[in-house]
Amino acid sequence: MADDKDSAETFIRCRLCAVMSVLQNKDLSKEEKSSRIKEIVRPMFDFSRMAKLTLGRKYWPGLSKETQERFTDGFAKLLEESYRNKLLLYTDEEVIYEAPLQIKKKVHIPTYLVSENNKTSIIYKLYKPQSCWRIYDVEIQGVSIIQTYRSQFTQILQHGTIDDLLLKLEELVDS
Repeated sequence: MADDKDSAETFIRCRLCAVMSVLQNKDLSKEEKSSRIKEIVRPMFDFSRMAKLTLGRKYWPGLSKETQERFTDGFAKLLEESYRNKLLLYTDEEVIYEAPLQIKKKVHIPTYLVSENNKTSIIYKLYKPQSCWRIYDVEIQGVSIIQTYRSQFTQILQHGTIDDLLLKLEELVDS
C-alpha cells in the first residue's frame, strides 16, 4: 500500500513539475505553452471515467455507445481547456505537497498552490486501472469538479435531452 501512495505521488510530482517548467519558460509563446501543457496533462486524466462519473448511474447507462463517446470527447475538451486556462494564469506559485492518502485502491494527493497572497487547496484523486496512475477527479478548495459538473448537467437533463446537453457542451468548448 505504501508503494501505491509513493508511486501515485511521484506520478503527480513529475507531471506538475513538467507543467511548471513549461509555464516558467519565458521563451515560449502562450500557444506553445498551451500545446506543451496539453501533451503533459492529457495522459494524466481518465476522461472516460470522469465522463461516466459526471453523468452517473441515472444517465450514463441509457446512452448509446456513440453518444457516450461524443459526450466523453466534449467533456474531455471542456476539462482540458479549463485546466489549461487556469494553468496559464500561473505567475510565481509554488506547489506544496502533503502526505498522500490511501483510500482502498485509490490515492488522494493533497497539494496547495501557494503564492504571495493566496493558498489554494487542490486534491488530486487517482486510481490505477492498469500499469499507470490516472486522475479521476480533482477537488479545488473542497469542491469536486465531478460533483460540480454533475450538478450542472443534471439540471440540463432534467429540463431537456442529452442532445441539449451535447450542444451546451460544444458551446462551452467553443467559447
